[in-house]
Amino acid sequence: MTTRAKSGTKENKVWVALAFLGPALVVLIALVVWPAIKTVIDSFHGPAGDNFVGFQNYRDMFQFDRMRTAIRNSFIWVIAFPIFVTTTGLVLAVLSERVKWRTAFRLILFMPAAVAILSSGIIWRIMYDTNPARGAINALINVPVALFNPPGFLSGTAPSTDDAVLDEHGMRLQVEVASDGGVSRMGLLRILESDLPSDAIQARAPELAGAGTLRGVVWRDTRPGGNERGVVEPGEFGISGVSVELVNTAGEVVDSTVTQADGSYGFEGLDPGTYSSVVPPDQFQASWGGISWLGPNLVTFGAIVAGIWIWGGFALLVIASGLAALPRELQEAARVDGATEFQVFRRITLPLLAPVLGVVFVALTINALKMFDLIVGIAPGSVQDDANVIALEMWRTAFTGLGNRGLGAAIAVFLFLLILPVMIFNLRRFRLDEERR
Repeated sequence: MTTRAKSGTKENKVWVALAFLGPALVVLIALVVWPAIKTVIDSFHGPAGDNFVGFQNYRDMFQFDRMRTAIRNSFIWVIAFPIFVTTTGLVLAVLSERVKWRTAFRLILFMPAAVAILSSGIIWRIMYDTNPARGAINALINVPVALFNPPGFLSGTAPSTDDAVLDEHGMRLQVEVASDGGVSRMGLLRILESDLPSDAIQARAPELAGAGTLRGVVWRDTRPGGNERGVVEPGEFGISGVSVELVNTAGEVVDSTVTQADGSYGFEGLDPGTYSSVVPPDQFQASWGGISWLGPNLVTFGAIVAGIWIWGGFALLVIASGLAALPRELQEAARVDGATEFQVFRRITLPLLAPVLGVVFVALTINALKMFDLIVGIAPGSVQDDANVIALEMWRTAFTGLGNRGLGAAIAVFLFLLILPVMIFNLRRFRLDEERR
């Protein structure tokens, strides 16, 4: 009876265990085990998953440029991303140890990790916008650029008539000064009314003023409802503060002046002949166009920087937890013996933190190999080929563009084989740590 009772009790325990583990096992098999097996099976079949092709997909994946670019970029991610994030987290964790408000400091730095990675990618795409008026990073760089090399306030404008020429030497309009004088009309397009000087008023059409004189106007040659180019009409505003030089046929500057509120200007005491009214090129100098952070050459670098911003807080918290568990007696003893802070960090703190740094580094390496959503969010469609990584290429091959399910499955298996050694290394390290304890 006793043996039967023990056997019954053991069977009951098994059924109880299965009752608790059963739902989890069903979910695990349905969402992890079976999809993994099905992916391996599909990798040996054609685009539609019907005909068996053997290892053809594994040979084909290395034959097209997109996959080679993806492998190269994934290699860059695996080399650069874990090193920079781990180093950033270590430096911030050590420095924040001496800050009174370190909890708030660490919380703020961890906040990006709480945001969806795809959303973070979109945030950084906006920050990387080439136009300094929209992209925060180029706007920050534009502050010193605009200070030392300011754009002209006529930047982006264009002459309204064909007889005026705008090039690297400025805007030029040839005029004749006869016995009764001369006139010069320099109309401009592509200038918003809101960009006009605050004192701008109705432009005044120039008129002949007698021998030896030249009367001119610089104005916004456009108005609501349409207009006639080259003719000053009601509703068209003059542009004040424009420097105008008068240049003779020998290329010498005869005189210079500045336009009034109605855009008018004038020169006196001139000899009859041919001249050119010239607006100097510095007033047309274009504003700084910004750095193309998401261009083909910099998009991978930009994505890695965004990744450091996202995962730096994660590394900081994990390493800070490791720091909190360190025996302070060893550090204090080293300081008493005359060791500098750098020596304490290099000889004591860093070796004791090695297991924690290993955990962070391995986790970041796996994340680097699986990088997908950040690239989708940050890289515009025009440069996704240049920012491509293996996980993204698997998705693009299987579900967009090519629509080749078999080849996409082969790329997924290839990615799994790359991650597998890192996972095995991590499991073995955990087992060794448990044995040491």
